[in-house]
Amino acid sequence: MVIVVGESLLDLVADADARSFAAHPGGSPANVAVGLARLGSPVTLATQLGDDLPGRLVNAHLGANGVSVELLPAISSATSLALAVLDDDGAASYDFRLAWDITRGPDLTPEYVCLHTGSLATALAPGADVLDGLLARVHRSREVTISLDPNIRPSLASTRDVERTRVERQVGWADIVKVSSDDLQWLYPDLPPTDVAGRWLRLGPALVVVTLGGHGAYALTRTAEVTRSAIPVQVADTVGAGDAFTAGLLDALLRIGVLDATQSAKLATMPTALLAEVIDFATHVAAVTCSRSGADPPTRADLSLPT
Repeated sequence: MVIVVGESLLDLVADADARSFAAHPGGSPANVAVGLARLGSPVTLATQLGDDLPGRLVNAHLGANGVSVELLPAISSATSLALAVLDDDGAASYDFRLAWDITRGPDLTPEYVCLHTGSLATALAPGADVLDGLLARVHRSREVTISLDPNIRPSLASTRDVERTRVERQVGWADIVKVSSDDLQWLYPDLPPTDVAGRWLRLGPALVVVTLGGHGAYALTRTAEVTRSAIPVQVADTVGAGDAFTAGLLDALLRIGVLDATQSAKLATMPTALLAEVIDFATHVAAVTCSRSGADPPTRADLSLPT
């Protein structure tokens, strides 16, 4: 079972003339949790939600999709909001109203094999400080596999040097890192994504995956390297595509039996053909999401796969 730790919020997406907004539950970690649940993987989201209308809408959405929710104690009582505007290519720009001030992390009970986190949860203090302590402890204990998606938000970030230092510290605690080429371009404007993937692999992860937008994805382990093409679709928008990819990646790794921390050696030495199959599946999940409006990841039935 996977536990996802991080923000859940209500996206308010502007229409074409920005005169009205449509409300969609979101947040990168919440999207990953919903994606996993729709693929049939049992999942818990440990998050911060207020006892308010946005919080009730988000909680209902998570429950309706089969996500178990653990509400973490926090200082604030309001649910976070994100105001979004889509450009002509369907990419979103965000204006955030955020609260991420949890006072402790979740209990990692024995049913969990993987902890996934990232995005604002690992960047926004004071909650990010709590996550840093949790990740450092789990890295030492090896009790579960750690999955990380930095998912940089430049509008909320500190300087590039400060963010690079933070992300590299967290990458060093992780076993699996998924990152977009856009994130790497912002963090390392003078380095190709493949070079950064190699640099990050040397920091400690068993698997580094770089999503390349419409060009597919690149994956690197200690023994294998693959580049896989994107699946052509009519793109509605790209909201939640990266989170859907992450859900597909973790679901595939769970199903082939290498997500458990006791299987770290197998994760780090997957045969090239098997790694390619894993990345192809994650790419398929992301492609279907891009073909639909909003963060609306597919079920296994949508992918014409057995449950």
